[in-house]
Amino acid sequence: MNLFGMLDALTRWELQEVLMDVWSRSQITAICVTHDVDEAILLADRVVMMTNGPHARIGKIMEVDLPRPRTRKALLEHSEYWNYREELLSFLTEHEVNHAHKVA
Repeated sequence: MNLFGMLDALTRWELQEVLMDVWSRSQITAICVTHDVDEAILLADRVVMMTNGPHARIGKIMEVDLPRPRTRKALLEHSEYWNYREELLSFLTEHEVNHAHKVA
């Protein structure tokens, strides 16, 4: 489940916008947990990737250096977005395979 995963898409997008607006005014640190790669890149300046399983740990930390304010449209047009997305998906794929082998 992602941060706003139980919500319909429009409500989730609205809450993401509210969160980004609150951050732009206060710039306080917030920790959000999500399984949604795109949500992580949209909202985060730093993504902490966890390994799988009951003994999960920090696997990798990725700094997201994209200009703010961020919009979904601007992200899709930014070449670095695709690199961040690939890095996250590669990590998840690699650790899912490793976890599956350990369980089997």
